[in-house]
Amino acid sequence: MEPFTGMVLSAVGTVASGALSGAGGEMGRRASESLYGLLSRARSQEDGAATSAADGELRPPTLPVTDAEQRTAALRLAEAARSSPEFADAVAQWAREAAWLAPTAERVVIPGVARPRMLPLTTAAFTDREDVLASVTRLLDGADPRRGAPTIIVLTGPGGIGKTAAAVHCAHALEERFPDGALHVDLAGASAATALAPSEALVRFLERLGVPSAKVPGDEARQGDLYRDCTAGRRMVVVLDNAHSDAQVLPLLPAAQGCLVIVTSRRRLDRLVAETGARHLTLPPLSTTDSVRLLTRIVGQERAAAAGGGVRAVAEGTGGMPLAVCTTGARLAVREHLAWETVARQLSERIRRGEQEGTAMQDAAPGEAGDRADPVRIAHDVAYRELAPRSASFYRAVAVWPWPTLTVRCAAFAAGVGEDEARQLLEDLAGVHLLQEVGEERYRFHDVSRAFARDRAATEDGHGRMAAGVRRVAVGYLRFAAGADFRVMPLRWRLGPAYAGLVLPERREAGDGKRALEELRGERDNLAAVVRAAEQYGFDDLVWQLCESMWGLHLRLGFHESWVDTHLRGVEAARRGAAAFGDPRAVGRILVQLAFAYMGLGRLDDAEGALLEAAAADEACGHPRGQASAVEALGLLRLKRWRYPDAQRCFEDARELLGRIRQGDDGWRDLPRARALLDHHLGRALSRQGRVTEAADRLNGALAQFRALPGGDRYNEGRVYMSLGEAQVEVGDADQARVCLDKAIATMGDEGAALQLADATELRSRCHRLLGQPGREADDLRSAATLYDRGGDHVGLDRVRARLAELAG
Repeated sequence: MEPFTGMVLSAVGTVASGALSGAGGEMGRRASESLYGLLSRARSQEDGAATSAADGELRPPTLPVTDAEQRTAALRLAEAARSSPEFADAVAQWAREAAWLAPTAERVVIPGVARPRMLPLTTAAFTDREDVLASVTRLLDGADPRRGAPTIIVLTGPGGIGKTAAAVHCAHALEERFPDGALHVDLAGASAATALAPSEALVRFLERLGVPSAKVPGDEARQGDLYRDCTAGRRMVVVLDNAHSDAQVLPLLPAAQGCLVIVTSRRRLDRLVAETGARHLTLPPLSTTDSVRLLTRIVGQERAAAAGGGVRAVAEGTGGMPLAVCTTGARLAVREHLAWETVARQLSERIRRGEQEGTAMQDAAPGEAGDRADPVRIAHDVAYRELAPRSASFYRAVAVWPWPTLTVRCAAFAAGVGEDEARQLLEDLAGVHLLQEVGEERYRFHDVSRAFARDRAATEDGHGRMAAGVRRVAVGYLRFAAGADFRVMPLRWRLGPAYAGLVLPERREAGDGKRALEELRGERDNLAAVVRAAEQYGFDDLVWQLCESMWGLHLRLGFHESWVDTHLRGVEAARRGAAAFGDPRAVGRILVQLAFAYMGLGRLDDAEGALLEAAAADEACGHPRGQASAVEALGLLRLKRWRYPDAQRCFEDARELLGRIRQGDDGWRDLPRARALLDHHLGRALSRQGRVTEAADRLNGALAQFRALPGGDRYNEGRVYMSLGEAQVEVGDADQARVCLDKAIATMGDEGAALQLADATELRSRCHRLLGQPGREADDLRSAATLYDRGGDHVGLDRVRARLAELAG
């Protein structure tokens, strides 16, 4: 393939992928629409171009999705370029601009970001495991530099054996070998139900590697590509803790030969070994000598020396399991008058009782009898029995579901106590090693500890009280999320009683919406877990409302894999509710949101199916506002797919549906703004069909409607001016386009919308280019560069700098 064709093929693939997922923002959309225009021109140049038998018009091009379609499109552009130097210049300029949309580390990583330091703190009480460090060091020293792959070691063993502590200790001990930083993630692999999706881990890694949230791709495959690009040529240590399966680990491996990957798991990961050459190392229990040493470090040398043989008796009672040693040692450290002999006797009695119960349970499930004599479980049982009743109740309450992080908010909801009390009780449980503090006022259970606490809750509290705790958490998080979502997007149409009575203060602080979005982001993992918990306990009314409350979070920040997971559950919950006298409008509402999640992943057929189903559901329950939203979203999807006449019909149908809404009906207060938005969409659809005069009429009508809204809507006025400018640029009327863009720039400047202002300024520079005014073009490009720099859009910044360099050269 000749270089020009190869360049065009690469650009077609980048732009088509971005059109599917929405990557690249406004520049990506324009690049897609420009590709449509170029393919239309190429078709018109072909001899004997295929025509429609019905009307004699050229068939419009379709978005090239498959590899074969993209190759055909690239070859068509290259062939047309050979016969027209002017067309060849246009294609080359488009391909150069499209190249900036490819999400590579060089383009998306924020310059100057410090190396990631994600390792948890190591403990001063860490004991033994020198053999683990020695094994890892030997592997590193003996690594073949020609392999071009990272060094991978897998630490295996039962829960509580100290895998995480050993992995973190090794990573810290070897950090000087890895100057480019350390990545760490808890993969929550105690069970398939709790295991973290690889996409979730990739998002965390990419953000810590300096990729802005808005630049993180939506789908796992492109996230993995960008992750490997970001780690290429770097020397890093990556700790993948508590893995459930090979499939969970493989997408998280860096490609760089200079990296070390330490995986911990209770399972053998044979596929990982077979495909990557990873080395397995099984951790044994600590020796009695090392258990004594660990206990001594926890309680202090002086107290251990005074205990004499009691230290060894306690150490033997823990079975050499580090988690049991630490839990027992924490009790002794906190209770200075607790006798070592008493603790040793308690452990011995519990071991003997567990063995007797295990012998009596001949028909027990595999492993169940043995669990009763497990040293970790025994240590937790002894520590639990010494808790005050209030602490014990709290301990059980916060363990009823595997919350990703126990925040003060989450714990207060779960236990039904105030935040001050929850804060103190969390500190108390961490003090006796029943919880681990992982950040400021953020805690988590070791999964073995949580399993024990949940068993106690099932035995002592029963399903009813456990369900009540989950409902408290779900209701509490719904109130929190609805309030934050309202602050993020106060003008949007919304559904559900959680929003009733919410109002913005008359004097709202600047940046409040941004702070609310960060609050939602900080609780994102717990919100997703609450959806799953509410579903499991049958609280369907809360499941779909929680999904509704996360609309602003997902629309602004993405996290598409998690979005799909929660909203699939939300759709099913809404359906069950509708069949049992719930709100039937919820089905269509959550389906529309699910469709947007599919769009972000490039799953456009799934998105279209969800929107068609949503429209049908809203029609069936007589809800024109919801049906109009579904049909409008379907039109936006068809714009994305270059089906411009179909998109136009959708927007016209949505407008007709809005006309059925009467005063007092659901959504009637939102009608003026909804109609204005539809006219804006219609203008875009008409413009892409070359119907510029009709498009201008629609867009000017949208402008008038936005201006007539109470208080106006200056931001959307600016967006319409942008669309008017784009339409004029496409037909070559640079003078008229510049007039529209002048107004867009003034409006976005007044609104403080920095990135939109940069976009409009960059687009105006194209007008100057068309008019042969390089000085003015350079002025606008410099202004856009300053704005992109302030807004943190480094892709935009590099793009305009490259154009400035072309002008200077």
